[in-house]
Amino acid sequence: MNLQSTDFELFQLPVQFAQTRAVIDARWKELQREAHPDKFAAQGAAAQRLAMQWSVRINEAYQRLKDPLKRASYLCELHAAPINAENNTAMPPAFLIQQMEWREALEDASSLAQLEAIAAETSAAEQAQLAVIAHALDVQQDHIKAANDVRSLMFIQRFGTEVEARIDQLAS
Repeated sequence: MNLQSTDFELFQLPVQFAQTRAVIDARWKELQREAHPDKFAAQGAAAQRLAMQWSVRINEAYQRLKDPLKRASYLCELHAAPINAENNTAMPPAFLIQQMEWREALEDASSLAQLEAIAAETSAAEQAQLAVIAHALDVQQDHIKAANDVRSLMFIQRFGTEVEARIDQLAS
């Protein structure tokens, strides 16, 4: 194993957005078994420290690979198309209009049913955006477009979290 390997190389996965979670999970468990510091107890403190570094590296890669948003961001960054969400907030006009409509609907929602309808719409938008990202990354190989799509997904997920918080607030 090489500490400089990409997450995909480390996990022996194809460099693509489409991944199977069960495969990622199984490979993570396998790598953790191989690098567990206890396996290196007889080899001394230096070997255990190295094993600990490997465990940390494996866990970091696992966190990126298992989460579709983080995996998409990572793929964009690997292909010189960083997300830069804090500096680049440009969005297509249609998406901005959708954001405003969602915000208004959330402000006006007074019942659990209304909030659940917004949550369902947001969830559907998230799934649709993931499909757009998958197409941009795996079919078009357009990492700049994918980076823009990832920024949109970040908003959708953040908004979905706000909706869930309102649902929790209303339900309690």
